[in-house]
Amino acid sequence: MASALSAGLIGKRCAAEDILVIDPNEQVRENWQQQGTHTAEMPQAQLAQYRVWVLAVKPQHMKKVLQQCQPFIQPDTLIISVAAGITATAIAERLGFEDQPHQRVIRCMPNTPALIGCGMTGLLALDAVDEDDKAVAEYLFKTVGEYVWVENDEAIDAVTALSGSGPAYVFLFLESLIQAGQAQGLSLDQAKKLAFATVKGATELAALSPLPLAQLRENVTSEGGTTAAALAVFKDQNFSTIVQQAMDAAKQRAAELAQHYS
Repeated sequence: MASALSAGLIGKRCAAEDILVIDPNEQVRENWQQQGTHTAEMPQAQLAQYRVWVLAVKPQHMKKVLQQCQPFIQPDTLIISVAAGITATAIAERLGFEDQPHQRVIRCMPNTPALIGCGMTGLLALDAVDEDDKAVAEYLFKTVGEYVWVENDEAIDAVTALSGSGPAYVFLFLESLIQAGQAQGLSLDQAKKLAFATVKGATELAALSPLPLAQLRENVTSEGGTTAAALAVFKDQNFSTIVQQAMDAAKQRAAELAQHYS
């Protein structure tokens, strides 16, 4: 995700030399240096010069990273976290001084299509984050797709269940379409081309059409026809219920991870 954000930023939103990348992996640092960024093996005094910190680390490493970064935080430092399972409040507390949390924290939940500039990101800001800070986050995530603001960590967990994990649901559906197409006599290439184009076209039509999804579905469905026969199977197998149960499981797991890592 850090690579996706940098690709959107460098040369478009800021110069490479305006970015400091901190990573313990030497090869990773060398790759960033080739792009023209500054690098460091671990947080040090120069970090204090940067007003916006993007924390793109695995949840299990977050406590250590926050501990290393805390000595260099400034009152106007804006924290943008893309680490799953870590609440904004937990980050604020670990970066604070003398039991005073550092409240300028924005928690984000992007998804993997950000890698091609088609991402969707949920954003949550603590109360002390002002409109200018929010604009910085919007400016950043516009480079990799779209965004939506939510009110609390529970809503971020819902974002995780829908758009964060959502690409995997779509990939599973595509896999199933392709396998079924092959079972019915299509070649792998034919089934893939048909499945990819169908899902992409249907999604774009749904996004651009003023009609509700139910009407678009009905427009494809003739009484007694092929689509009606297929949809009847989905209904008999409780497709909508399965989707709801899957998203409930994802949301519950997101909340559990937040408790574990916070």
